[in-house]
Amino acid sequence: MILLTVALSTLSLVGYSQKMEGKVNGSVIDGNAKTIESATITLLRAKDSSVIKLSVADKTGKFVFEAIADGKYLVSITAVGHQKGFSEPFEISPANSSITLKTIELVPLTKSIEGVTVVAKRPLIEQKIDRTIVNVEASTTNVGASALEVLEKSPGITVDKDGNISLKGKQGVFKRG
Repeated sequence: MILLTVALSTLSLVGYSQKMEGKVNGSVIDGNAKTIESATITLLRAKDSSVIKLSVADKTGKFVFEAIADGKYLVSITAVGHQKGFSEPFEISPANSSITLKTIELVPLTKSIEGVTVVAKRPLIEQKIDRTIVNVEASTTNVGASALEVLEKSPGITVDKDGNISLKGKQGVFKRG
């Protein structure tokens, strides 16, 4: 009977020492101080980086791990488009069972795109305060056309059958020479 009592006492002490009351919480932001929703949070054992628990950040970038056994840990955070981030190592003990980590900031990944060429075309007509600009290269109908033919298509310009050019009804602006 004494042997049974000692065995049960020993088992209860072992169970007590493995009591999982620790709690870890924190938050994650990106480089622009914006919260990162749905980042993958991993609780790792500090000595060998083995995975203890996994979680996901909520809409506000916050996460919580509960029922953690005493020991030394660290948190790893991954999110799409960001470099992996880590917390500082921390220890859960009977004296310090609730840990609030500093906000972890993930650095956005910089990706370079190779082989992309951006081509911009000027509009056919640009209206400035003091002038109207006709960009000849902007119209495919101007290919192979003479300067006089391009002017005939331009807004506000008229060319008569003799080749005299008038601008907005004013004669003698340009003379064919």
